[in-house]
Amino acid sequence: MRLSRIFIVLSILASAVPVEASSKLERLDSKAGVMLDARLDKGQRPADLLLSPTSEYSDKGLVLKAGGECVRLDRYYALAERMVRYRVRPSSDAVLHFRSSLGDFNVFMDVPGKKVSIMTSPATEVSAPFLEGDRDYIVEIYHIYNKAVVRVKEVSGKNVVEVSAVNDGQGGCNSGKLQDGFSVGMQWDHYWFRLSEGTSAVVSRITVLALKKKVRLLIYGDSITQPEGYFPASVFRDAWTQRIIAHEGGSAMSSGRGGCTINEVLVYIKNELPYIKSKYVMVTIGTNGGNTYENLTELVQYIKSQGRIPVLNNIPCNESGTQVPVNEIVAKVRADQGISGCLFDAATSLNGDGKEVDKSMMFHEDLVKELNWDVYHHPNWKGGLAMFERTLADTPEIYRK
Repeated sequence: MRLSRIFIVLSILASAVPVEASSKLERLDSKAGVMLDARLDKGQRPADLLLSPTSEYSDKGLVLKAGGECVRLDRYYALAERMVRYRVRPSSDAVLHFRSSLGDFNVFMDVPGKKVSIMTSPATEVSAPFLEGDRDYIVEIYHIYNKAVVRVKEVSGKNVVEVSAVNDGQGGCNSGKLQDGFSVGMQWDHYWFRLSEGTSAVVSRITVLALKKKVRLLIYGDSITQPEGYFPASVFRDAWTQRIIAHEGGSAMSSGRGGCTINEVLVYIKNELPYIKSKYVMVTIGTNGGNTYENLTELVQYIKSQGRIPVLNNIPCNESGTQVPVNEIVAKVRADQGISGCLFDAATSLNGDGKEVDKSMMFHEDLVKELNWDVYHHPNWKGGLAMFERTLADTPEIYRK
């Protein structure tokens, strides 16, 4: 039953439609957590906003000139429910480019072309006939798990357009992939922007928001905690993080970054956690190495310092068995810090002992055919169910009674 759903062809993976100014997306502010709010038109010059050679401050904000390089917000974010908002005043010939630091996600606001585009392949775009020079606009870019949404609206007017696209993962790699998928990008890892073409543009305000400012649970980790990057959209709701969030009635968010280690989590959690109220913070980290007793202890103590209850999980099994020594360290930290955690290795092993991976619970990633390198370490829908059920058994306290 589950497998057959993988091959359902989604009728709509991307959409581009005009919307009313009263869209519910605009009303998220009262429920959102403000992680950054820089008023560049009020003399604020954040140290972590790194200018390009063709940008400079004025009394109206940050003035951009075309020249190639991006202005860079030197703040690492991985939260799966977040939005960045820019207030901009472009010239009539301006083409503004908003992107992720790794270039996996790109948005263009084309004033002379009167359109807004997400640069998927093919591009996902919407006509914006109201775009003119020397007028103020709000540009909002949302990252909502596997969905990207871009909204552009007039500051002194009712016109607004919205364009969105859903990332549809392959579910595996090479001979192991389940489908071709549709790539949108995960907005890794910092916000960058520039004037791609035209005379000038003024950015007067930059705001970064968590879409919920209060949840019961926050979930941190690496690619295991970021299934939106590889999970097929048709079964995304069956990923373990999504099952937890659904069971919490939506009072949870995840913040996973594929390929990262605990060192990166220690950086970006400090840009997110202080601005979001939560009771529990669950961490599943170590797939990519880097775990030591010292840095795991540092992470747990940081979470405690923010008044939260840490939950430190064992990482799931993989084809190489590297989870065994990592989880021994994780268990020691749990014992010494007096905290709980889920035995995700037991949930994804053949014999329930956390040693040999149950490959039926993992996506098959045929990374290098010549080396016969077959990887099984990203839980699929079956593994996701087993991990979710393990949270019910091992850490029932994270759920509302």
